Amino acid sequence: MVKIIHGADFHLDSPFSGLSPDRAAQRRAEQRELLDRLAQLARERQADLVLLAGDLLDSGRVFRETAQALARSLGAIPCPVFIAPGNHDFYSSRSPYAALPWPDNVHIFRSAALERVDLPQLDCTLWGRAFLSPRQDSSPLEGLSVPDDGRLHIACLHGDTGGQGDYGPISPMEIAASGLDYLALGHIHQGSGLRQEGNTRWAYPGCPEGRGFDELGEKGVLYLEAEPGHVTAQFVPLGQRRYEILSVDLTGAEPLPAIRAALPADTEHLICRLILTGEGEPPDLAALERALAPEFYGLTLLDRTRLPQDLWARRGEDTLTGLFLRAMWDKCGSEPDNQLYQLAARYGLAALEAGEEGVL
Repeated sequence: MVKIIHGADFHLDSPFSGLSPDRAAQRRAEQRELLDRLAQLARERQADLVLLAGDLLDSGRVFRETAQALARSLGAIPCPVFIAPGNHDFYSSRSPYAALPWPDNVHIFRSAALERVDLPQLDCTLWGRAFLSPRQDSSPLEGLSVPDDGRLHIACLHGDTGGQGDYGPISPMEIAASGLDYLALGHIHQGSGLRQEGNTRWAYPGCPEGRGFDELGEKGVLYLEAEPGHVTAQFVPLGQRRYEILSVDLTGAEPLPAIRAALPADTEHLICRLILTGEGEPPDLAALERALAPEFYGLTLLDRTRLPQDLWARRGEDTLTGLFLRAMWDKCGSEPDNQLYQLAARYGLAALEAGEEGVL
């Protein structure tokens, strides 16, 4: 049985352009800490192989601190580490993979052609290849059919199982025809769980830590135990920060207590987009943010509440309020979820409340 850690899509040195310079620098430093946790996991699980299936780096440029962290952390892993460069960190003569010194236990695939690496101590053969440019319209599995020799056959590749596109498209038929025992993939940032085509198991571990609200929830790597014809996989959380989108219905409730009651127990490491829904008066977003923001690493509040139905009932009045509400009702009636109309109705009513109009 071979013990494997499979990770991908670390995107080290991401710009974090939506954050302040200080926060962006902090997040890049936290990304580097992922490498130490990866090394610790490999030691704890006594891994035989660590597979990094592309986009370890966000681009072809790295900070000096990142280069040092890579050499230190990957060199501290007591087993071979294999890296298959992806579309973000493709291999070239000017890439960090060519320019930086790498520990002896780190093997980087440097060719667009499939490379075979025999690991006799594990009775295992590993296959891999690299992206040589940001786009690749050919399948990284193209032409692969491993021999039925009783050995464990694994591939570490960057590609897209959607079967189309410019990022190493891979079809289900190619996976099945490969004859691999396990295909370790990178590129898709959402974990896939262990899947199977033919006799080949395959998986995306997803990114080890989210970088935005399109990468929600707990993130990490996969720990696998593999032998010819049999593979098991376990998801292992690795990320420190977590992005979440939460909705809270404020209908008939005081906003702050209702929000607190809906929050998870630990929000210190959470980067949260909190969407306020339901019917009621507009919540005071500034006051809510002052009260809640210290409890989160990052917090964004969005007001998606609607006017109470009893206020709409005033549209029958022969007043400016009635005239205004009739016009807004016509708009909202055709598009009831249009937030722009909802906000316009609220602000219009607030302005009218300053001095009630006379009868027309």
